[in-house]
Parts: sequence; C-alpha cells; structure tokens
Amino acid sequence: RGRPIMTPEPIRVVVTGAAGQIAYSLLYSIAKGDVFGKDQPIILVLLDIPPMLPVLDGVVMELQDCALPLLREVIPTDKVEVGFKDLDAAILVGSMPRKEGMERKDLLKANVAIFKTQGAALDKYAKKTVKVLVVGNPANTNCLIASKSAPSIPKENFSCLTRLDHNRASSQVAMRCGVSSDKVKNVIIWGNHSSTQYPDVHHAKVNVHGSETPAYDAVKDETWLRGDFISTVQQRGAAVIKARKLSSAMSAAKAICDHMRDIWFGTKEGEFISMGVYAAGNSYGIPEDLIYSFPVEIKNKTWKMVDGLPINDFSRAKMDATAAELVEERDTAMDFLSQ
Repeated sequence: RGRPIMTPEPIRVVVTGAAGQIAYSLLYSIAKGDVFGKDQPIILVLLDIPPMLPVLDGVVMELQDCALPLLREVIPTDKVEVGFKDLDAAILVGSMPRKEGMERKDLLKANVAIFKTQGAALDKYAKKTVKVLVVGNPANTNCLIASKSAPSIPKENFSCLTRLDHNRASSQVAMRCGVSSDKVKNVIIWGNHSSTQYPDVHHAKVNVHGSETPAYDAVKDETWLRGDFISTVQQRGAAVIKARKLSSAMSAAKAICDHMRDIWFGTKEGEFISMGVYAAGNSYGIPEDLIYSFPVEIKNKTWKMVDGLPINDFSRAKMDATAAELVEERDTAMDFLSQ
C-alpha cells in the first residue's frame, strides 16, 4: 500500500475590500489554487466595512457553492483582530476611492488612517512572516504607511501592486510585434502606480520566431516606444474606467494572482518582474525611504532587486520624475501620520 500523501496545513489569507469588484474576480482564483498551489488548503478571511457585511454573506455563499476542495473555511468579518489573526498572506485591496471633486490630499488623509490601522493590526495579530500586498490606491504610499505602522514585520515583506502596469506594458509590446504576451519578458515599471510611472522596455526581450531580440529592435518604432506606448500604459486605468464606467477588476485580480504566485514560487530563471518595494539599498539613486516599483527577481519567497541595469538619460529623467511625486506623497502622508 502506498504511503498516505501529507496534505499541508492550511494557510490563512485575508482579502480586504472583500465585497468589492476586484475581490469578486480574485477570490475564486485564490480559492481554486491558482495562487498558492494546487495542493495548498486555504482559510480565506474576508474583511470589509460594516455596511458591506450583508454583501459579504452573499460572497461567502457563492464561495461555498463553488465547492472548491482546497477551501477549508471562509470567515467574513469587519474586525481587524479577526481579519489579521495568524496570517500567512494579506492582500489589501480595500481603500478609500477618489470621489468627484476630492483633492488628492483629502484622499491621502483618508487612506493614511485606513493603512495606519491595518498596519498596526498586522503588527499585533499576524505572523511575522506574513507577506503583505497593497493594492488599494495610492498603493505605494499606502504600502509605506502600513509598513511604518508595523515595525515588527520586516520591511521586505511589504510590496505594492505594479504588476498590472507590467502586464499592460508586456501586452502592448506583444500586440505591436504580433506575438503572444508570454514571448515578451523583462519590461520594467519604475516608480509610482500612477500616471507618472515609467514603463521601460530598454531591457526587455521579445521572442520572435524562436530568437530573443531586444524590444527596441523587435518593435522597430522608437517614436511609438518613447511616446504613445508610455502614455497608453500610464493612462490605461483611466481608459478602462471611461469605457466600462467601472475600474479594471478582472485584469487587476489577474495581476494580484501573478504577483502573489511569484512571491510564493519565485520568478523564472533569467526573468524579472515589477513590484513596488522598499527602496533602501537600491543602486539606481532612488530616495531610500519610499515604496518604489523596481525590477525584482524572487527566490525562496525573498525578492532581490535587479541591480546594475544601464540607465540612459531618457530613462533617468522619467525615473526621477516619478520618484519626486512619491517623495511629495510620502511627506504629505507622514504629516497626517504624525497628527
């Protein structure tokens, strides 16, 4: 008789803003095993604000009705002490969205309050090994605030989502070259998850007819690469909202899955991806006390910045501009944090 196969212990994963649009696309993928592995049982914790609890009950029913073998338990809650207890992974999707006529400053103030609370709760209740992914905007600064509010959790454990921008950039290049998107690798998103981000293809490769070609040579259109390509990626979120009257949810959920799966299982040899991480020790002259999107490689659940890529003047100016925006956001947020 064969030895019994040991099933791993369930991991605990929280998704905040769990009654929202992105979560609705995301929860099924997580519960089905697309993110943490096909044999990894999961306890899903769904956190949202009190008015959303009735909606959460509906989401719980649907998750039950999917009859997913890996999903051991679903816990809906509006309490951080329940939501953040003993976590292995936290996906912080919920944030205060920008309302019509709202100043960026007001938006920052509201979000500082949310992510200060959640950071403190992670610090108090979660495992010290928890991997925290911040999705809610302004994602980089929210991530920084959460990390600063959780001093006992390593700063390396916090990241913010720029994988959606990374995927958008890869896809634009792939369509331009007439290849599938898996034939494009090593595009980079530098900086803020905002319209100042810099999608950089100077180090990207495109596999055309089986041979790897630098993206600039494969695309053969420098004007497009330095103009419309960049603005298309920067403005893509707004374009989706304009068309759909709702924000990008399906693609955001897919990017969250990509990001978390890469943290859990590592990146492919010779490939790097983009994520917002703590800038300390970077070799690109970016101010240290920021969450800034860099190219990273991941092994054993640990990311490492891809160092020493040559940066030309065109790239330098764009990398510095998005860093300047992040410094300003950080300083505004830190003022609110100290109040």
